[in-house]
Amino acid sequence: MPKILVLYYSTYGHIEAMANAIADGARAAGAQVDIKRVPETVPDAVAQAAHFKTDQAAPVASIDDLPNYDAIIIGAPTRFGRLPGQLAAFLDGAGGLWARGALNGKVGAAFTSSATQHGGNETTLFSIITNLLHFGMTIVGLPYSHQGQMRIDEVVGGAPYGATTVAGGDGSRQPSETDLAGARHQGEQVAKVAAKLFG
Repeated sequence: MPKILVLYYSTYGHIEAMANAIADGARAAGAQVDIKRVPETVPDAVAQAAHFKTDQAAPVASIDDLPNYDAIIIGAPTRFGRLPGQLAAFLDGAGGLWARGALNGKVGAAFTSSATQHGGNETTLFSIITNLLHFGMTIVGLPYSHQGQMRIDEVVGGAPYGATTVAGGDGSRQPSETDLAGARHQGEQVAKVAAKLFG
């Protein structure tokens, strides 16, 4: 049974919802899954004034947690087409893991959210994936076996590089069932690949 970490940063709860769906998909495929979040770097007063979702159930991760997993699925909202500072700061602390090859050969995947359909989802996925490749990880995307990403009758997320959602300019749009199905499918795919590699 592979051991999977779903690691995320979520400002307003959209990525938190996607993280839970990814975990559901991985568990359905037989994996043991933990959900953790990266530390918030914004002062509490600023976060509260900006209405950040501060009541998230997932415990805060530490860099030392990462080598304990066969696969790590990382999610964060797009920030100007790349990963947000909170996630970047966390991953920047993994230099020691990189230096000793602690994540080499593990499975990695990415998911994200943007305000608009063209707000940087794919470039943010690549920003996350670039980090994972530097750590020596094997990448799993969101294959077109998730047919929902091809719909044109409604706004949907999804890309072959990872699960995505569109939050709307004011954050009012929550992940749709199609978006969540994509997240579950990606979690399932990561669990299957990890099971083949790590039994």
